[in-house]
Amino acid sequence: MKDIAAHARSQFPALGSGAVFLDGPGGTQVPQAVIDAVAAYYREANANEHGLFAASQRSDAIIEAGRRAMADFLNARSRDEIIFGANMTTLTLHLARALGRTLNPGDEIVVTRLDHDANIAPWLHLQESGAVIRWLEIDPRDCTLKLEGLEETINKKTRIVAVGYASNAFGTINDVPGIVAAARKVGALTFVDAVHYAPHRAIDVQLLDCDFLACSPYKFYGPHSGVLYGKREALERLQPYKVRPALDSIPDCFETGTKNHEGIAGVAAVVDFLAWLGEIAGTPDPRVAAHGTGRRALLQQALAAIQAHETLLFSRLLSGLLAIPGLRVYGITDPERFSERTPTACFTIDGLVPAKIAEMLGQAAIQVWDGNYYALEPMKFLGLEEKGGAVRAGLSLYNTGEEVDRFLHTLRRIIAG
Repeated sequence: MKDIAAHARSQFPALGSGAVFLDGPGGTQVPQAVIDAVAAYYREANANEHGLFAASQRSDAIIEAGRRAMADFLNARSRDEIIFGANMTTLTLHLARALGRTLNPGDEIVVTRLDHDANIAPWLHLQESGAVIRWLEIDPRDCTLKLEGLEETINKKTRIVAVGYASNAFGTINDVPGIVAAARKVGALTFVDAVHYAPHRAIDVQLLDCDFLACSPYKFYGPHSGVLYGKREALERLQPYKVRPALDSIPDCFETGTKNHEGIAGVAAVVDFLAWLGEIAGTPDPRVAAHGTGRRALLQQALAAIQAHETLLFSRLLSGLLAIPGLRVYGITDPERFSERTPTACFTIDGLVPAKIAEMLGQAAIQVWDGNYYALEPMKFLGLEEKGGAVRAGLSLYNTGEEVDRFLHTLRRIIAG
């Protein structure tokens, strides 16, 4: 398998600015192909859907291409199982509201203390209709989920289980297959927040057998948009809130109002960009099974190559962080367990406020995030919320070893004063 990072870097115009982009968990930069696709939409297809004229028909074709692209990305059975929206948060709130119509007082919803609030607050709102919330808690030693007693938490009263594929704060990859299987045993529906997982690992919704899964293309080199996968039979059970003239067919009935057509053009382009990287990467490690053909197989090859590149860089980043006195990294730090996490480091430094660290790194043209990154529950649980949260540095496909070294050198200089 070839290292595709050098090929990828040449495709991202923003990288010429001299900045070090370690803010990928909050949103990545985009390749020229995505920029071109968005611009081409405005030049050639800027019209609303279903019109009886050429520009509208071109717009329809672009939306169709976007659905098929994301169906390949997620290995959905059908393009009809792909729903577009403004962002994952909006889509999740919309879906939760529709699911709320199916619940009775006393029905239980399982959420986790580890998640981004976009996969907690929408379900908490359903308490207004009598739903009962059950929590999967965090092990503070390595910021993983406590799964002892899972069968008691997910029980015959459970109707929905909402879990994150990976923590956007600590990088923890959860045992989502095991949790989905536990939900399936009691007939509960499953919703997976894959926003932080999708940039780093291939997703197969058929193999996972979840009912719903959401992701954000702007986290994997695409435009600001959200995507919701819904198993067709699960979608058909729901009555989404919509305006009366809107189509009743799936997936259109879940897409409120006019879609972000230019964004969807960019989504199709980024999936093709990743497939192109898969061609460059060549045959994946034999331990990485490529269940698919055509573009789907190429996407798996790309994600396998991305994982290999990011894991190597993350080892360099983490060892450097752990060598700094007074610095604490939250999450899994054992290199033997890197398959259980993404290349995202969350840390605090004794005597320094996270916002000040991020500001000083920003002044050195190194972009990181500080605060809670909307992971409110885990930050409160760890006692970090009242202290300004933590600093988060995340690696992406286009980062280099030289950038990691520059970040570590600058961080040590900041600490030294």
